Amino acid sequence: MVTYKKLGEKIRRIRKERKLTQEQLAELAKVDPKSIVEIEAGKRNPTLRMLNKIAHALKVSSFVLLK
Repeated sequence: MVTYKKLGEKIRRIRKERKLTQEQLAELAKVDPKSIVEIEAGKRNPTLRMLNKIAHALKVSSFVLLK
């Protein structure tokens, strides 16, 4: 089971591998930049819809983020 903190860490790691800023990821995913900051910090739980948007922006499947 993935905790919100681990999910945020995984999103951050992949984002950095893609050489994206939080603002760039938010723009690609069409979400509020504050949401990305909070998700990466483990302070916010993303909805499935938001998780899918982030995964699509990072060019990975949602499953990769959740495993």
